[in-house]
Amino acid sequence: MQRGSDRHSAHRDDEMKHELQGLLRSGHPTRSAEWHDPEPVADDDPEVAGGPVLPGHGPGRLEALRHELGRLLGRTSFPATPAPLAATLRERSAPDALVERVAALAPDTEFRTASELAGALIGDQE
Repeated sequence: MQRGSDRHSAHRDDEMKHELQGLLRSGHPTRSAEWHDPEPVADDDPEVAGGPVLPGHGPGRLEALRHELGRLLGRTSFPATPAPLAATLRERSAPDALVERVAALAPDTEFRTASELAGALIGDQE
């Protein structure tokens, strides 16, 4: 029976799914030795995750922070003052340091976009 453009048999497909099931469910390699991982990490690979995005200095920090705030808050959170924004961030499991920085902003300031909020957070540190 022809299965289209597949190179493997149905049995091999099921076997490969079973081999990767632990990796897909856990989100991290399940082998005890790195060389035995399905796709080992190369020495010159860039870091994929550098931890949570927090307000800070450096090139691209404003853009990274704006992206993270936009991802966490979405469009429906705006316009708002810092207290409701901090509550929304807390609900959506944002890093504590980010939630604290947003909550520490002037309570009467209203932000219309994630870009304005990111600018206030970065400008607050300078």
